[in-house]
Amino acid sequence: MTNQSVIFFDIDGTLLNHDKELPRSTKEAIFKLKEAGHIVAIATGRAPFMYEDLREELGIHTYISYNGQYVVLEGEVLYTNPLHIPSLEKLTEAALEHNHPVVFMDHEDMKANVPEHSYITESIETLKINRFPSHDPHYYKGRELYQSLLFCPEGEETQYEQAYPDFDFVRWHPVSVDILPKGGSKAKGIEKIVRKLGISEENQYAFGDGLNDIEMLSTVKNSVAMGNAEESVKAVAKFVTHSVEEDGILHGLKMVGLI
Repeated sequence: MTNQSVIFFDIDGTLLNHDKELPRSTKEAIFKLKEAGHIVAIATGRAPFMYEDLREELGIHTYISYNGQYVVLEGEVLYTNPLHIPSLEKLTEAALEHNHPVVFMDHEDMKANVPEHSYITESIETLKINRFPSHDPHYYKGRELYQSLLFCPEGEETQYEQAYPDFDFVRWHPVSVDILPKGGSKAKGIEKIVRKLGISEENQYAFGDGLNDIEMLSTVKNSVAMGNAEESVKAVAKFVTHSVEEDGILHGLKMVGLI
């Protein structure tokens, strides 16, 4: 085992504020961690191509994308966990009947099964990324997909939860839900990295704010929920810091004694 610590950060609502901006105090804190010899990693529901600029700005080469389904350690793919394509095909057919579009996602791109839809526009625009899914209803064929997006109002995903046991469904927007392989999570991705690195439980840290962070924060020993997190997220974390807007990352790292 090494005495080096590894710190996993969620992106939206954790590293980035509501306006998708990186606070100066957060950037400075990240570099202090790196200067101290710690490993800084990202654990997000986003696709790898959605935060290339952020990784470059912070000099981060270890990351967990798609809530644990695509794991990279120091620039090399360590682990992948693709969706079950036959089940996804059936789900997509059923979703079309209910006017619920689907976006297919691999490590390089995302494609929608319909030419356009207001739900896709509304939710993707909140990410403030420079990419939008183009139309390719057959993108799921002949490739590994690590996540899909189902677009439906809150509560309407329950019909899919009951009908497709191969998947987990995690809502991230009022009209959009992540479709993940059953049992996949950020915590599973973290397990792959810390085992490879040989880092003890005492030297593992995680920061998050969303519902898709619950398993990560309840599994990692030194877990920190952001002040802007939902109460159910705060309830499973060991510590609660300030909000991302109030230098929450800097405060949280001082709280746990890393800087």
